[in-house]
Amino acid sequence: MGFSIALAGKGGTGKTSIAGFLVKYLLERKKGPILAVDADANANLNEVLGVKATETVGHIREEASETAGGRPAGMSLDEYFEFRVNQALVEAKGFDLLVMGRPEGPGCYCAANHIIRKYTDHLSDRYPYVVMDNEAGLEHLSRRTTQDTDLLIVVSDPTVRGLKAAERVFELVRELKLRIKRLALIVNRTADGTLDPDFQKTIEADNMPLAGVIPLDENITKYDMEGKPLIALPVDSKAVKAAYDIFNNLDIP
Repeated sequence: MGFSIALAGKGGTGKTSIAGFLVKYLLERKKGPILAVDADANANLNEVLGVKATETVGHIREEASETAGGRPAGMSLDEYFEFRVNQALVEAKGFDLLVMGRPEGPGCYCAANHIIRKYTDHLSDRYPYVVMDNEAGLEHLSRRTTQDTDLLIVVSDPTVRGLKAAERVFELVRELKLRIKRLALIVNRTADGTLDPDFQKTIEADNMPLAGVIPLDENITKYDMEGKPLIALPVDSKAVKAAYDIFNNLDIP
């Protein structure tokens, strides 16, 4: 099984951008092939990575439930799911992308979540690295989507709400005794790449393992406005440089 890295945190903290920077970092260090997994119902990791995703696991789940009798003769439902999930993989240079998406019908969202967990486990054997961008909040933890993970990066912004959400992630990981080998906190979108002293004290008091901070970067806003993928940001861009320094210090093998 490959080295797995998952990202979690409150919505709007920029964890999808950091997931994209992580894929970029691994590619530039020739660590591929990489399996990138967008496990967020509001999927946009493909835009960060500059690829088009036409199939989602949520759509496959709905399709299978509607056409249960339309499977090829002799193919079980599990075999059909595995076949269709492999078809849904977006192939790019150095990485493949699997998108969870939102179920289109009234079915339970956790069904698609279960599928992506099961088949990501199967797929991960084919990739040295897996990077999973999870949905905002704690549901993926309570449903144990994020498990058997080598490194969980929790992303906060420099706000009290963001930090409280990060703290709840750490608490839930410990409470559920998830099989996560390492935990790290990244504080994103800081004004000048530093933390307010009181904010820093809160992190230390709550025993959260701070890996580093990433400053606001006007290039990200510019690329977003122009519809450019963030994976194309230059390596000397402030946010990319800070992210790379953090990844180096995390000793990703």
